[in-house]
Amino acid sequence: MPRYFINILDTQFNRMERIVLAGGCFWCTEAVFQNVKGINKVVSGYAGGHIKNPAYREVCTGRTGHAESILLEYNPEVIPVQVLLEIFFATHDPTTLNRQGNDVGTHYRSAIFYTTEQQRVAAEELVAHLEAEKVFDAPIVTQLAPLDAFYEAEQAHQDFYNQHRDQPYCAVIINPKLRKLKAVYAEYLQE
Repeated sequence: MPRYFINILDTQFNRMERIVLAGGCFWCTEAVFQNVKGINKVVSGYAGGHIKNPAYREVCTGRTGHAESILLEYNPEVIPVQVLLEIFFATHDPTTLNRQGNDVGTHYRSAIFYTTEQQRVAAEELVAHLEAEKVFDAPIVTQLAPLDAFYEAEQAHQDFYNQHRDQPYCAVIINPKLRKLKAVYAEYLQE
């Protein structure tokens, strides 16, 4: 399947909404959101950078400015953006700059790339609430920016967890995120 470029203008012709989230390794974030009701599509890729059509090896150098991200296409009548963002913050550490655990680099940063004003407002309000309630022990460093472009990652990175559940990375890093998702957000999970 060829890689494709998704332009922000594409969303105006689609009743579903799109948002791009970066919460460290896209394998982890993809695995979490593939289980959520109301999500039509989850695509691993790259956002927030300054070159067109980057490859994984380039993104990993940190020189392209991209973050490993996932594009979510979702039905806001089934899963409100506020809940998507709650799940996002609950399943990664938004307080570590350019890292998630042992994954270090600008491409592992926490970021929300919004496509609507409602998404931007919801993200700002949730961050303010989490900070006021001192949910985390350190300040939230999640980048909030409008989506300029999203580039689909290579096929080997798509549906990674479901294809490689037995790999140590999946067992050690992804499985705890999925257990937390099931424990806290069971009502929003697919059957």
